Amino acid sequence: MKHPHALSVEALKYYETGVEAQRLSTAAGPLEQVRTQELLTRYLPSPPAVILDVGGGPGAYACWLAQSGYKVHLIDPVPLHVEQALRASQAQRDHPLASVAIGDARKLDRIDASVDAVLLFGPLYHLTEQRDRLASLKEARRVVRNGGPVLATAICRFASVLRGLYQGYLDDPEFARIVQRDLIDGQHRNPTSNLAYFTTAFFHHSDELKVEIEQTGLRHEKTVAVEGLGWLLRDFEERWNNPDRRNRLLDVIRALESEPSLLGVSPHLMAVARKIS
Repeated sequence: MKHPHALSVEALKYYETGVEAQRLSTAAGPLEQVRTQELLTRYLPSPPAVILDVGGGPGAYACWLAQSGYKVHLIDPVPLHVEQALRASQAQRDHPLASVAIGDARKLDRIDASVDAVLLFGPLYHLTEQRDRLASLKEARRVVRNGGPVLATAICRFASVLRGLYQGYLDDPEFARIVQRDLIDGQHRNPTSNLAYFTTAFFHHSDELKVEIEQTGLRHEKTVAVEGLGWLLRDFEERWNNPDRRNRLLDVIRALESEPSLLGVSPHLMAVARKIS
């Protein structure tokens, strides 16, 4: 059974628990946040460009971009996320979001070539059917202006097996079965009640991500690791809280972010694509 916005019933229930609002402030979440902000700064056009944040969740990146002077429109299929994003926008009165609404990544309520950049931080892993992922990429291409970037995040095919090794989840036979399917076809399913095992999703191999982008007529420029290997450090919190050690860690991640042999170590990958007519 599908949610009207192509989000599975399982994923909708998962996100309605409110788990997403705390994710970037726990465990290695700060690393993901800082690296994503860094990549956004690198690849987005200068403010006050118009940004469409598709699957923007509670608004962490959208609100940050609005504070930087961008005109940001956020859509998300989860009603709780839309409510949270609205509250976050209202809390920064001098830099509110341009709009916040329930939306479907496969059918954007925007006219052609009406935004300067599109963010797809979620649709490519929660649209588990390839035809739906391609539809979301085609829609991003349709609404972005010529030359504009489409920045798309994917979860790496090997994220669960690495996390299972790191967290000890592989000691649970049920999690081991989840990992087995991830490695076969990238289709992640969690039949348990353990939220730590995530929810219904699709995990990309980096080569698949490039192929899907190119099938929609976008020009794939590069795929980079977001967290890289930094999230696997046992002393991550101690290292992150020390400015000098944090900067050295970020320098290493930047140096290796495009190394093909290490992309599979990063839980999140960001593809940089562009509309070239």
